[in-house]
Amino acid sequence: PGVFDYYALVMSWSPTYCADRRSDGYEPQCDVRSGRPYAFVLHGLWPQHERGWPQNCRTADRGWVPGPVAQRMLDIMPSKKLIFNEYRKHGTCSGLGVDGYFDLARRLHDKVRIPPRFVRLTDDRLQVSPGELMDDFLTANPELKPDMIAVQCGGSGNRLREVRICFDKAGNFRACGPNENQRRLCAASRMYVPPV
Repeated sequence: PGVFDYYALVMSWSPTYCADRRSDGYEPQCDVRSGRPYAFVLHGLWPQHERGWPQNCRTADRGWVPGPVAQRMLDIMPSKKLIFNEYRKHGTCSGLGVDGYFDLARRLHDKVRIPPRFVRLTDDRLQVSPGELMDDFLTANPELKPDMIAVQCGGSGNRLREVRICFDKAGNFRACGPNENQRRLCAASRMYVPPV
């Protein structure tokens, strides 16, 4: 734990996740009756090596997330299952412990400004290139540079899946490593962005 080069803050596009889900149980972020339409949600904060990444590190807490910690993350990570899984798989490798990991995840998440057109997207025909989406993020976050962000797409209609933004261990934006290779994550010239 704690031995890695940088973090990738991963924000999933919730409408794509919900559209791709099998009906294998209740998922709060996909419940249209909840009254809370989700756009970008925090998927996780991933410790990364320049090539590859650590996962499922051995820690004294054995990857356990206390209920109150999970509860306070639900506004940006709307699934306890996701919170528990992300800490076990990625957070244990941060070397920060459960509170430190989720505190940093929230701080970095809050540092990123979401471009206005993706906040309450209702247009069911929006298609953009990965470059256009990146440009929107660069405009909304002037301290961000093109090599600090990557976009993933896939599935039916090359849908937007996630945006990854890279940070150093101190929480400053930094260039991503080869793990966030844009051609591998989304080589499509256009991608569909399902509405919220």
